[in-house]
Amino acid sequence: MIDVIDAWLRLAADRLHEQAPALTALDQAIGDGDHGTNMDRGFSAIRALIDAGRPEGDEPRVVAGARLRTAGRTLISTVGGAAGPLYGTALMRAGAAVAESSPDADAGAAVVAALDAAIAGIQQLGKAMPGEKTMLDALVPAAEAGRTAAAAEMDAAGVTAAMAEAAEAGALATIPMLATKGRASYLGERSVGHQDPGATSSTLLLRALADATAGVGADGDASPDAA
Repeated sequence: MIDVIDAWLRLAADRLHEQAPALTALDQAIGDGDHGTNMDRGFSAIRALIDAGRPEGDEPRVVAGARLRTAGRTLISTVGGAAGPLYGTALMRAGAAVAESSPDADAGAAVVAALDAAIAGIQQLGKAMPGEKTMLDALVPAAEAGRTAAAAEMDAAGVTAAMAEAAEAGALATIPMLATKGRASYLGERSVGHQDPGATSSTLLLRALADATAGVGADGDASPDAA
């Protein structure tokens, strides 16, 4: 489990670095204009954390949970604005869910439970709901799709792929929305017609998770172990 999480966080760092200018452009339209830079900085720090070694422990889920919690604290300490606390809290809550899950739990269901915990943390901190043009408009549909996939007994790769597809559709659906939360809400009607940067970065993270779970590397090719 720790191998997949580390692969996910590394792949996410690579893609956020690549997409930082695009995320910044989205944020310049309706926000502070620093979302891409902030996410790139935060996940670069997470990459350095991974390079420093693994958390101690023998139980795989406890070690994996520790990695996610530490990654969350890293984001909170390195990322300014709302993104650091929101994504940091999400990773910390997800880590707690992973650490507390049963060793016999289905992997797909465990991923859904972790995302549910992350969403709960975001909602508690940000006081937001779906439909307000935020990251929740990507994350909540992703959790719903993952839950459906897990109930259909799909494996973790299938569950995370369903999550990523739903998140991508959710992010696109923010374009015609009127922002009622966050900095974008200050623009009123001018927020309509722009894709939400937080929903977009959430989509990048979930697509990276799906690819890491399936064994797809940064170059888009499946690793030998994933065949």
